Amino acid sequence: MCRTVDLHQAVLARNDENALALRGYLGDRGTVAVNLLSSPGSGKTALLEQLLARAVAAGVTAAAVTADLATENDATRLARSGAPVRQILTDGLCHLEAGMLRRRLEGWMPEGTRLLFVENVGNLVCPASYDLGETLRIALASVTEGEDKPVKYPTAFGLAQLVVITKTDLADAVGFDREAFLRGVEQVNPGVPVLETSARSGEGVDALLAHVLRAADGEEAHVPVLAREHERYLDSHDHGDGTGPHRHDGDGDHGDGRRPSSGGRRRHDDVPGAAPVPAEARGNTP
Repeated sequence: MCRTVDLHQAVLARNDENALALRGYLGDRGTVAVNLLSSPGSGKTALLEQLLARAVAAGVTAAAVTADLATENDATRLARSGAPVRQILTDGLCHLEAGMLRRRLEGWMPEGTRLLFVENVGNLVCPASYDLGETLRIALASVTEGEDKPVKYPTAFGLAQLVVITKTDLADAVGFDREAFLRGVEQVNPGVPVLETSARSGEGVDALLAHVLRAADGEEAHVPVLAREHERYLDSHDHGDGTGPHRHDGDGDHGDGRRPSSGGRRRHDDVPGAAPVPAEARGNTP
């Protein structure tokens, strides 16, 4: 008898298991990971540099890992903050995976690190499907990218626990329609908090750091509709290892006291008001 396994689903299932292990690794060290997703040119690196500098000034132990296909330019920029920074070069891969991140952290992450910022590859498609063991997932979009980013990339914004608007100092110059953007966010991720920031003026940077610190202190983060769908999916899924679909103990609990995260792979089913999601927006890698 032949058994067919969807290769993409098998890769995602393996990543989910690696993310669970990474979440435990970070938890044992008292470290909260923050996964930052955006398109290239959104101002993510400039904003992260400001966040790290303010964390360092406030005595918060923070570190960052930044991912790119090539060059260490972003790591060089972020290191100016005074925080420990490490670069991951993906050699053409359009996203980070939990196993890649874990290998880069081992033997490097300073003891006592409270906040670990992970600057994902600039891409709003592939990274959205991969759980990195994060506690908080943030999707960013700049005012220069247009108002329709959330509805064009519903998985990335639909799984975010926080949405951040960047480069607000340019909003008037580019004619940014703030209300249209917010309507799009609400369509794909009802109730998600939205912060407006500018790395140039400093607007919203302190509020963003405060939001991250509250998550580090255990404040419950927003749970997207897609995350709830994913938890139901995890209750009866096939690991692709021949064991077939099964349920985890504890209504989705993996049996080790850790719940599935609200980040990572999700099903984009039954989102109120959301348009059908094209295949390219479901995280399928090229």
